[in-house]
Amino acid sequence: MEQIKIKTNHIVSKMGQEPIAQIEKEILAAKEHLLKGDAEGNDFLGWVNLPEEYDKAEYARMKADVARLSAKSKVFVVIGIGGSYLGARMVIEALQSEFASMVRGEKPYVVYAGHTLGEDYYTQLLTLLDHEDYSVAVISKSGTTTEPAVAFRIVKAHLEKKYGKAEASQRIVAITDARKGALHDIAVNEGYPMYVIPDNVGGRFSVLTPVGLLPIAMAGFDTDRLLQGAQDMRRLCIEKNTLAENPAMMYAAVRNILYRNGIKVEMLVSSLPNLRYLAEWWKQLYGESEGKDHKGLLPHSLSITTDLHSMGQYVQDGERLMMETMVHVAKPATHVDVPTDEHNLDGINYLVGKSLTEINDCAMQGTVQAHLEGGVPVVEIDVDRIDEYTLGQIIYFFEFACGVSGYTLGVNPFNQPGVEAYKKNMFHLLGKPGF
Repeated sequence: MEQIKIKTNHIVSKMGQEPIAQIEKEILAAKEHLLKGDAEGNDFLGWVNLPEEYDKAEYARMKADVARLSAKSKVFVVIGIGGSYLGARMVIEALQSEFASMVRGEKPYVVYAGHTLGEDYYTQLLTLLDHEDYSVAVISKSGTTTEPAVAFRIVKAHLEKKYGKAEASQRIVAITDARKGALHDIAVNEGYPMYVIPDNVGGRFSVLTPVGLLPIAMAGFDTDRLLQGAQDMRRLCIEKNTLAENPAMMYAAVRNILYRNGIKVEMLVSSLPNLRYLAEWWKQLYGESEGKDHKGLLPHSLSITTDLHSMGQYVQDGERLMMETMVHVAKPATHVDVPTDEHNLDGINYLVGKSLTEINDCAMQGTVQAHLEGGVPVVEIDVDRIDEYTLGQIIYFFEFACGVSGYTLGVNPFNQPGVEAYKKNMFHLLGKPGF
């Protein structure tokens, strides 16, 4: 398999091997807690073996529904918030054309709802849906989370008005709890095809369940290869017990060492615009998993070279409170060279014949060197290419490292008690009964 490689030589050369050796036992102990399920949050560890133990019968049924819905839809609306949509969006946007909304392919174009309460957004969405054949996936464990519940009510009313109630029920799939909850009950009453969010898989770890797999398949991408990548990375993470051999363990170790030495912010950095939702998914994964008990690195993100012209000054010369995790992709899917210009008024003929990837790589390595000289610790994660297989690897790599890192930090990585605070205030302001 094409293994994700992690480079920590810049950090190790500065701080020496001793901190790595000292933390290795803690990392191994955290890994054992993850695999044995004997620590806090052990009722949400279903994702650990999910790439191997997913429901094969449900997966086959999902593929049949994807084929049926794809045949009647030009647009597919994914209704969800947080982990209910970020994983799918991360994979879809990493693989589809940047201009997919303007150059439609054979597969439905995926749009999103339930992640915002912006009124203009829904007006614009409904205007689009007036003119397009579409179907819907509504994703919620409970069915009562405000943002997706409001979105589903709006979209469901539009769908029923456009197609009639009977046909609308054939254009909606519900991804929810297996036995209970408002969305479960609605799906049963209305006869929607229903897929299960496993009880032991939290939302931010759910991309390899129907939560992520169904929208990704609707967009036309190979979920078999995605799962294969995750399976191979799972085997590596479980079987290898040294930091040198296990990139997820090494990543967890380095970020905990840096945190203990005063680093407060981690920036995930890539030079590819199609990976911007990798950063959004990663921010939720680590922010919700580790940001508790007044602990944890604050997850942030940058895009090279775009953000070097806005945030680059702060990273280079601002307060020394951050580390960077650079995701480097070796091989692009396509190739573009810089053409010649006989007048050379822009002064860039020295780049003639160089590919944009070569220039981008030089920009990234120049950034690494500059930020290291500026006192920013840099971890590099090397990926051969971006496709379904490597994205499956990336997903499992970051999930496994997150569980190990959280336990090493001394928190429960699988709860999110702080998420409820804003909801209570919002419900009071809106006049919800009981608040």
